[in-house]
Amino acid sequence: MKLKFTKMHGLGNDFVVIDGVRQRFIPTEAIARFLGDRHFGVGFDQMLIVERPSRPDVDFRYRIFNADGSEVEQCGNGARCFARFVVDHGLSSKKEIRVETKSGIIAPRLTEDGQVTVDMGVPRFAPAEIPFVSETDAAEQSLDVNGKTVTISAVSMGNPHAVQVVDDVDAFPVAADGPAIENHVRFPQRVNAGFMQIVGRNAIRLRVHERGAGETLACGTGACAAVVAGIRRGLLDSPVNVTTRGGELSIAWAGPGQPVMMTGPAVTVFEAAIDIPDNL
Repeated sequence: MKLKFTKMHGLGNDFVVIDGVRQRFIPTEAIARFLGDRHFGVGFDQMLIVERPSRPDVDFRYRIFNADGSEVEQCGNGARCFARFVVDHGLSSKKEIRVETKSGIIAPRLTEDGQVTVDMGVPRFAPAEIPFVSETDAAEQSLDVNGKTVTISAVSMGNPHAVQVVDDVDAFPVAADGPAIENHVRFPQRVNAGFMQIVGRNAIRLRVHERGAGETLACGTGACAAVVAGIRRGLLDSPVNVTTRGGELSIAWAGPGQPVMMTGPAVTVFEAAIDIPDNL
């Protein structure tokens, strides 16, 4: 099967975007792993699929697969690329679209300066909704990681996040602690591990070890979760400039019960087609 795709990125968080409206495509874990392999496939952090909606009050359905083949609920940088893709490919002429995901509806909007703003929905803190094994939804939680006890904030942005404040994000052992937190027994569906350095009341630096993908150059939902965690803990004021290894995002949150607004770029790299082996 020959599959057409577009390679895109949001601050270096890279994607293969597939039009499932105009071509027949049934995603599987095996196909995702094949396409995600940076040596034998195309290579990506996530595979994004544009599908027809399953309900009348939205424009599209948005499915997301990690490079390890697992399907996940949400991807913020991907949401911006999704919006740019459907407009650039003539699937929609709207400046703002409503998109259904596994975790609910999001509303990306193209701005006049070429960036994309996404209403990422209301963050959730109840342990059962993250999910996170805890008896409280407190903003600060203790977690045993690699023989030490650290303080994290557990947040769901449609997908689970554990955010830790660190002194120096460059020097922090993300490669060791990221996988340990991702697979921690208290996160039954695994978790994205964020490491946040406070620069000022309106600025942070951030690295994220993503569930099923490893450390990426940027993570949109991770940036949202980090800012939410910082505001809840009294460390930050909205809006917050988030500097990742791939670039900068602007995150705004008005507080409990309010949605998180994320603004950043979405870039097309190239378009191509690839033959999918029959045994996949």
